[in-house]
Amino acid sequence: MLWDIDLTLIDARGFGPRWYRRALAAVTGRELQQMPDTAGRTELAITTDVLENHGVAADETTIAAMFTALTSAVAETRDELAQRGSALPGAARALEALAVEPGFVQTLVTGNLPEVAFHKLESFDLHRHVDFEIGGFGAGSVHRHDLIADSVAKAADRAGAAIGADSVVVVGDTPHDVAGALRFGAVAVGVATGGSTEAELRAAGAHAVLPDLSDTGAVLTALS
Repeated sequence: MLWDIDLTLIDARGFGPRWYRRALAAVTGRELQQMPDTAGRTELAITTDVLENHGVAADETTIAAMFTALTSAVAETRDELAQRGSALPGAARALEALAVEPGFVQTLVTGNLPEVAFHKLESFDLHRHVDFEIGGFGAGSVHRHDLIADSVAKAADRAGAAIGADSVVVVGDTPHDVAGALRFGAVAVGVATGGSTEAELRAAGAHAVLPDLSDTGAVLTALS
C-alpha cells in the first residue's frame, strides 16, 4: 500500500516555493524567480528544473546541496507547517483503519525526500502507521514508476519473497500518480483532493477514484 503525501494526505500549499527560495539562495546565492510545475513530480525533477531555469548547472553536487538545504528549510518551519497546513479530511482515520486490516503494509511513494516526507507527516501525527524504511522517495528518479519499483524491491527483500505488481496499491491525487502505478502494473486509486478532478483521474486510467478520504468504508473498499 503506497501513499502519496501532498494533497493526498496533507495540504502544505504555499510552503514549497518558500522552501525552494531558501534552498536556492543558500546554495547558489540566486533569488527564486519562478517555480516549475510540481504536481505529481519528484524532487529530483523539480530541483533540476529550478536550477536550470535559474541558469545553474544541475550537476550531482549541486543537486545534493539543494536537497540538504531543502531538508533544513522544512525542518526549520515544522511548527509553522503544523499550524498553517493541515491533514486532509479522513487521512488519519484511513491510515488507522488500514493499520489493523490484515495483509496491508503502508508506506509511501512520494516525490518528497525521505526526511521531508517524515517532517510533513509527523507535523500532523500521520507518521505512526507508515513504514518509512520501505518507501519510494523523490531523490532517486524523475519517474514515479521507478519510485514504486524501489519501494516494492525493498519490501520484497525484507519479506524474502517476490511481490506481484497486481498486489501493490498506489493512492495519489494526480494523473502522474496514476500513470506511475499503471506503468508499474499496480492498482491505481485516485483521490480528487488536489488539482485534478475525479473525471480527470478516471481518464488517466485510475482503477478507482474517491472524492476524498473522509468515507473510511469507501476507502477500504477501493483499496481492497
